Amino acid sequence: MSGKYMKKLYLLRHAKSDWKTPARGDFERPLAARGHMAAPRMGREMVRLGIAPALVLCSTARRAAQTYDLMTECMPPAHKVEHREDLYMAPPAKLKSIVQQQSDEFETMMLIGHNPGMEALAGQLAGNDSDAEALSALDEKFPTAAIAAFELPVEHWKDLAEDRGKLVQFVRPRDLRD
Repeated sequence: MSGKYMKKLYLLRHAKSDWKTPARGDFERPLAARGHMAAPRMGREMVRLGIAPALVLCSTARRAAQTYDLMTECMPPAHKVEHREDLYMAPPAKLKSIVQQQSDEFETMMLIGHNPGMEALAGQLAGNDSDAEALSALDEKFPTAAIAAFELPVEHWKDLAEDRGKLVQFVRPRDLRD
């Protein structure tokens, strides 16, 4: 592989969940109508931007799984997906550990999870080479259905370290044109 950046990591926060519908606890909370609209829009935007993770690791929480299902309706099925319970409300250290344990056969990976862990991990990974506009938007807030795209200067996932990634894009649903 040539160049400084070799792996790509995408962090996607699940789409907007429904706090009004009775559920059997937080884990079972479904998407809200706004989430049902945002997830496929973000999927189409990912296709437009050429974001095509080879591996998707998705929280098993209902709202995260629904986000994945809706988002990937418009994406080519050229990826492996693992639904993982340990992504549910995982702190950034756990998320980082999960990434570090993945096979190097995957050059691109996406995590679909929850705040505050996703936002904290994104903030930790963003190094000095990050896109200033993307970093400013990330510093403001990591809203539901937003995606942070990182290029990483590592050949092996196990070498993922803080402040070494390059945040190249941060896309929020509100940024999309209809």
